[in-house]
Amino acid sequence: MWSELTKAIATFDIPADWIGIRAVKENSTTRFVRDGLPQVNGKTSTVGAMLEVLVNGCLGYAATNSLELPSLLAAAQTAYKQALAASEWWIYPFRESQRPKVVGEYNSPFLEPLDALSPGEINDLLVRICQNLKVNDKIVQTNASASTNERETWFVSSNGSEVYQKILSLGTHYGATAQDEGIVQQRSNNGWQAHCYQGGLELLQTKDLWHRAQQIGEQAIELLTAEECPTTRTNLVLASDQMMLQIHESVGHPLEIDRILGDERNYAGGSFVNKSDFGKLVYGSPLMNITFDPTIPGEFASYSFDDTGAVATREYLIKEGVLQRGLGSLESQARAGVPGVACARACSWNRPAIDRMANLNLEPGNVSFEEAIANIEHGVYMESNRSWSIDDRRYKFQFGCEYAKLIENGKLTKTLRNPNYRATTPEFWHSLIQVADASNWQMYGTAYCGKGEPNQAISVGHGSPACVFANVEVFGGGG
Repeated sequence: MWSELTKAIATFDIPADWIGIRAVKENSTTRFVRDGLPQVNGKTSTVGAMLEVLVNGCLGYAATNSLELPSLLAAAQTAYKQALAASEWWIYPFRESQRPKVVGEYNSPFLEPLDALSPGEINDLLVRICQNLKVNDKIVQTNASASTNERETWFVSSNGSEVYQKILSLGTHYGATAQDEGIVQQRSNNGWQAHCYQGGLELLQTKDLWHRAQQIGEQAIELLTAEECPTTRTNLVLASDQMMLQIHESVGHPLEIDRILGDERNYAGGSFVNKSDFGKLVYGSPLMNITFDPTIPGEFASYSFDDTGAVATREYLIKEGVLQRGLGSLESQARAGVPGVACARACSWNRPAIDRMANLNLEPGNVSFEEAIANIEHGVYMESNRSWSIDDRRYKFQFGCEYAKLIENGKLTKTLRNPNYRATTPEFWHSLIQVADASNWQMYGTAYCGKGEPNQAISVGHGSPACVFANVEVFGGGG
């Protein structure tokens, strides 16, 4: 692949300031079982390339599903004409410094290849999960799924870049729905498709799989007779799986620099954060430390280079509560004049890279979970996201969870159903009073973070320990 792409760049007779080719080959599978019966057995394969051309300070784009030289040339010519036509009206003049020369490689760690089991063997495993979920007849529906993805990316440029990255990933999900007359409750393995990681098929059959599947079924039954979550202001403890959603929606999206610049306002919304806030805004309490970290082995959005070739490094976005930098590519950093990260990412070969989250993590504190809740006389502990709503500035939000426990005198006591909470982003993060330690830190991911026109659904990862927030409005309902 290298020789074909570098040959193509060398033969382009185009008077551009810079030319880049990002070629992608991708294979994915999806298996889904409901009530022990296979519903989906899908496999897709795609291949293509995105051509990027810089002319007179403006970038043009064109994609092709053929990696043959004539197709690559035609796409480069289209991108050149597009950039040339648009260069009269550029918002900001880009330079080759936004596309520096890089050379390197990244490979996801794995123990077993993604094809280590046949489709039939994977289906049999998913059927057995459904069987373990159905702990009694009040479980009215069970489901289990597994999705694999293998993506190879080659990036070359006219200024000598050569980057190869191979990412293997697997996502799993299972859950149960319980019903007793008019009461219906759902319970899943840490929320909808939260178990998404880089790696091989070793991620499919974990050591606690069968125990966990049975536990999910039992908790769905338990919720049928549980008390409703009270409506009150109290101490709120969020488990790692709900912190994933909290970080994603109230930290990740509002810190995307293209949103702050207004690029996403028409579709995905804007942000309450302003350019002038970087280095000054006290986003949360001193216990709030958020990092952008694509270097963590196995986390869902790890990589060594973003899709424009920028080198990925671990950076603090928020340190001791103070906003440090945004989620912005080299382009957005130049436009906004604020520090960013290597986060220009595209969902496929036929999409240009835009500002995206990758791995966004809350750093652990220095107390155990038991110590974190020990001084709580009254509170509510919540797990596993069930619903979410947040305004287009990422300021006001309301989230619901699947499962909750009452906290009384420092202990988890009775189970609660239909737990919800609401706040504003600054108020909420300023109320952070405890962060559990590394022994409680867990990472999850999602493959379906949507943004951009046309839409791009992309993978992101989030890690966090359990956290305690003071004086938060919680309430029941929505079951």
